[in-house]
Amino acid sequence: MAKTFGAESTADEVLEGVDLSGKRVLVTGVSAGLGVETARSLVAHGATVVGTARDLDKARRALGEAIPQKAGSLPVELVEMDLASLSSVRKAASELIARNKPFDVIIANAGVMACPQGKTQDGFETQFGTNHLGHFVFVNRLVPLLKPGARVVMLSSAGHQLSDVNLENPNFERTEYQPFIAYGRSKTANILYAVALDSKLKGRGVRATALHPGGIQTELGRHLTPELIQQLTARINQGAGSGGAPAFRFKSIPQGSATSVWSSFVAPTDAVGGRYAEDCHMCEVNNDTTSRVGVRSYALDLAHANDLWRKSEEMVGERFSL
Repeated sequence: MAKTFGAESTADEVLEGVDLSGKRVLVTGVSAGLGVETARSLVAHGATVVGTARDLDKARRALGEAIPQKAGSLPVELVEMDLASLSSVRKAASELIARNKPFDVIIANAGVMACPQGKTQDGFETQFGTNHLGHFVFVNRLVPLLKPGARVVMLSSAGHQLSDVNLENPNFERTEYQPFIAYGRSKTANILYAVALDSKLKGRGVRATALHPGGIQTELGRHLTPELIQQLTARINQGAGSGGAPAFRFKSIPQGSATSVWSSFVAPTDAVGGRYAEDCHMCEVNNDTTSRVGVRSYALDLAHANDLWRKSEEMVGERFSL
């Protein structure tokens, strides 16, 4: 009988008894928080892990503290990449393509949240450019390295419920910038990208999915004041009753990493493709705006996802025939 996991499950509990020897996994953003714990849990269960980070020294320190070193060397291969720079993204992808070592899973973990208004090096709104467009180019360029049966796992957020994408005004050039609306747009884009990618790759046995790791206090929330966190928690709990959800509680980092590894290696293949998970289960569509449960229908709409794909290609100046 299959084990059942939930909100309090940890990555190690999800992977208990799972042998990942021979599996090669790419994790973006391994310098802090969920990225470090995800890498640690995968290595602990036998996987070979390649991690990307903007600051390699920071990643080495964080991973060195979390993962026992073998023969004095860090058991995670590192690649420098800044998602807010498409030249950096393309350079990192080219390095991995040149090594020609295939992947079983790509976990798109890195991101930014509710940051002040700004632009990436290529002139895109920071959150949409980093969370979505950077990963869009990076993962698409690595598709040739995906083994048959591979999975692409996009870390989204319940924050997607705050806003659909705006394909007419992605950079807030005609409206006032709102940090959480921008975050919501970027997280919806993560889900839509997984939906579109899954539709393009499932014929060759590669599936893509998206997930909400839960609310975790990591460096991702570096721009949140204690007052704002308190306001957000109150707002979430206000809608919890009608949505049937328990009161909001922060997860630990090991709990926050659980749905990433569950979606990567434990969930049935046919269950994850083109869908959205949280708390180690796949979610149903829920368009009740007073509820934080489930996934909004606009985030799973394939036609909408394909529109975003075309807009993203236009924005980055690159077409991908997958």
